Amino acid sequence: MPDNRRSRATTEGVRRTPNRAMLRAVGFGDEDFGKPIVGVASGHSTITPCNVKIGDQARRAEEALHEAGAMPQLFGTITISDGISMGTEGMKYSLVSREVIADSIETVCQGQSMDGVIALGGCDKNMPGAMIGIARMNIPAVFVYGGTIKPGWYKGEDLTIVSAFEAVGKYQAHKLAEEDLQGVERNACPGAGSCGGMFTANTMSSAFEAMGMSLPYSSTMAAEDEEKAKSAEDSAHALAHAIHAQIRPRDILTREAFENAIAVVMALGGSTNAVLHLLAIARAAEVDLSIDDFERIRGQVPVLCDLKPSGRFVTTQFHHAGGVPQVMRMLLDRGLLHGDCLTVTGETVAQVLADVPPDPDPGQEVIRPFDDPVYPQGHLAILKGNLAPDGAVAKISGLKTTSITGPARVFDSEDAAMDAIENREINAGDVVVIRNEGPKGGPGMREMLGPTSALVGQGLGDSVGLITDGRFSGGTYGMVVGHVAPEAAAGGPIGLLEEGDRVTIDAAHRLLAVDLDRAELERRLEGWEPPAPRYTRGILAKYARLAHEAHLGATTD
Repeated sequence: MPDNRRSRATTEGVRRTPNRAMLRAVGFGDEDFGKPIVGVASGHSTITPCNVKIGDQARRAEEALHEAGAMPQLFGTITISDGISMGTEGMKYSLVSREVIADSIETVCQGQSMDGVIALGGCDKNMPGAMIGIARMNIPAVFVYGGTIKPGWYKGEDLTIVSAFEAVGKYQAHKLAEEDLQGVERNACPGAGSCGGMFTANTMSSAFEAMGMSLPYSSTMAAEDEEKAKSAEDSAHALAHAIHAQIRPRDILTREAFENAIAVVMALGGSTNAVLHLLAIARAAEVDLSIDDFERIRGQVPVLCDLKPSGRFVTTQFHHAGGVPQVMRMLLDRGLLHGDCLTVTGETVAQVLADVPPDPDPGQEVIRPFDDPVYPQGHLAILKGNLAPDGAVAKISGLKTTSITGPARVFDSEDAAMDAIENREINAGDVVVIRNEGPKGGPGMREMLGPTSALVGQGLGDSVGLITDGRFSGGTYGMVVGHVAPEAAAGGPIGLLEEGDRVTIDAAHRLLAVDLDRAELERRLEGWEPPAPRYTRGILAKYARLAHEAHLGATTD
């Protein structure tokens, strides 16, 4: 990447006269050409509740940058609502949008030679998309999360968007009245903000705070609260300081910072998507990080927070219990974080956490004491075996049992599997296999919240396994394994399975295997032919041609 220590607009000389002329038309005066030009990359959109407040936050950031002596330049980037596209062909665009966001931020900031960027995002792919672009460019940057939604409420229970998906399964299983199905749907999402449990958006915002790329406490604030808008303002001032001090993202995004993020994700009980996204960001930052690092850290870090989807509480409750800094302080005191990592404020992690209490308030139940965790080890297990030579990701929180062996029920798309589940064709003891939904085969690795929620709603969450080369929503829980690599479309063993094959998921032994010997798998591979591409033109076709496997982050970089 080119070095942007000085903006082209600040360079004196006759050659720059046209540049200055254009900038005057957007509000620059003579005194402004010596100021740093800072991009305000806004994910504002009315497509999704996750992003509807970001416009207000972007304006607060603009005003603060002006106050700090910078010249902000606002531009927009896209978003896809995972919750709205879930279960449709549109979900194939979700992961692709991560790459579009990264490319768009890089394109504008580099094309306009900006001196820094503040990125504001809400829905799931906004965060990793922005951070991939930030890591590539390596100009001073800060990320502002648009904020979480407040919980819905119906008949005495807190609701999230996952409540609506699970209500469908309960209704189909005749365990929920139509009146209550409608009641859940009408009350699950009461206002602005990203999905309210420790799903993907809140997981990634928390990871960025742990890495030092967002301000303390900012990752768990409610979108509609004044403190969230104020954090955008404070983040802009922090960025102005980072530009002056030339603190760059790769000074912050070190291997140790990624290890801090993984530790926090484990302690929070976060989304499986964190594995995919952190690998992709590390690739952009040229940091040596592998899927095996997640398994190593999982064995060291307990799950400390009782958060949805498998727990009791939502993210706003976690925020009021002490949020990410409280969890980080608990990990730091026990040698499970790197305290000397730099943050965007210019302070180290240890300095940022110095005034945080060493233990959580005993009057709350969201964050458990370190010696009484929800689970003694992390919840994101990396499974390998003859079905996943390059690895797969299992979320094992909330399970009564962590292993199952049963007959494969093989489906070549999410839609086919969903039809079978809704028709009550899946029985306890089955292992559902959804393939050709990987980065290339889908393309785009659709999330399987519909099938998994329907199984949970039907009471089969603990007795049916599900494996896929696609992904899962951060709201998913149950006996599920995703990101199976190599994927079916690349000749991976998951593509060789046949109906009735005996498949084992064993999270305790980190095993994903089929009861077939190597000779039989090789025989099947000889007769295998790659499926025809589902798309031959457009952005999905481009993504399918460029995407790496899931264990490499499924990035196009």
